[in-house]
Amino acid sequence: MARWQPDAPGRLAAAGLDLFEENGYDNTTVIDIAERAGLTKSTFFRHFPDKREVLFGAGTITGLLTEGIASAPAEAGPLDTVAHALETLGRTFFTADRREYSRRRQAVLNANTELREREALKRIDLTAAMVEALERRGVPISTARVTAQLGALVWEIAYDQWIDATTGEDFGPLARQALAEVRAAEAVC
Repeated sequence: MARWQPDAPGRLAAAGLDLFEENGYDNTTVIDIAERAGLTKSTFFRHFPDKREVLFGAGTITGLLTEGIASAPAEAGPLDTVAHALETLGRTFFTADRREYSRRRQAVLNANTELREREALKRIDLTAAMVEALERRGVPISTARVTAQLGALVWEIAYDQWIDATTGEDFGPLARQALAEVRAAEAVC
């Protein structure tokens, strides 16, 4: 692949995932990833601070999530606002064409403690971003924190179902279903 071709971050992410599957995370270097993508090491570091980040994007999900919260209808309650954001993610990021990549990515994460730890830290950051976005909408801090935690739980349930879906169900409806289950559990508690 020529070095001038577009989407260097996407090419690096695909190359990284392929190599992590083939050789294992620990046996793959930044140079290996860059070479597989047809790029240089310096190009790699222009897009990612380390090899772990090729599996986590460059804040794309955080931006889409906070935009989804900001664009929710003004009359939406906090939890419905988060649901709107998750549906937005389903339409723009967790699309059918990304399901197989996401499934493969999750298998690599599950096989490596360091990557699972990084994923946990990213989820904490996403939850904090939801809190801030909800606060910007005027949601009181305590309510925003609880809502963001519930939103993170809904996300996790929906994501796990989405990557394993044999029916091809979309992420947005799965998130709404998970939200209904969380609300039903709340009613019983």
